[in-house]
Amino acid sequence: MGIEEYGGGTSTQSGVLVVTTNDAPGYRVQQVIGEVFGLTVRSRHIGSQIGAGLKSMIGGELKGLTKTLVETRNQAMERLIEQARARGANAVLMMRFDVTDAADVGTEVCAYGTAVVLVADP
Repeated sequence: MGIEEYGGGTSTQSGVLVVTTNDAPGYRVQQVIGEVFGLTVRSRHIGSQIGAGLKSMIGGELKGLTKTLVETRNQAMERLIEQARARGANAVLMMRFDVTDAADVGTEVCAYGTAVVLVADP
């Protein structure tokens, strides 16, 4: 996994602009559709857990867990975009991630924000 894959985000070909800001410069909100979210829960892989346990003794990055979290966040983001598109939005404003433990069996990642229809400012 190269460094460019650790940044997260989505392809610009999705047709849905996703930003963490309250607005998007050069655009105005024509319609607020409402909250949208993408949710996924990933179980912990026993191999990465053992590796993480060993690595924690000597220090350093837990690459297996990092890779899993990046993949999980990207999946949550893809589901957020799918939901926004299905509801007629072309953008999601104020996107955030929420990450929690899920009953000690995995990690829950939720991407959420406000689905809107943006139009270009004249």
